[in-house]
Amino acid sequence: MNRVYSINDVMRAISDPTRRSVYERIAAADEITVVELTRGSGVTKGAISQHLKTLKQAGLVTERPKGRNVYYRAEPEGLTPLADWLSHYGDFWRDRFSNLRTVLKEIDQ
Repeated sequence: MNRVYSINDVMRAISDPTRRSVYERIAAADEITVVELTRGSGVTKGAISQHLKTLKQAGLVTERPKGRNVYYRAEPEGLTPLADWLSHYGDFWRDRFSNLRTVLKEIDQ
């Protein structure tokens, strides 16, 4: 059964700068382990694991166990609630700029 994630789930997950950085590193890789995420990050393995748990709960990453390792992969569809929310505001601002353009043309005449 597929869970539907809300904009609140996604925003809560990406609101933390460290977690955003972890997500960006996962998105840039095909798959990546906790050890690879920890290396050079300045963050403990335990903290990375907690960030991964939050990202997973928000539907932004999936995990694939293989032997002793767990590989994480970004789920682009997890960003759909955010993209939908932003598109609403894109329409809002396009309308506002169109109105501003009209007003400015009237002022010039």
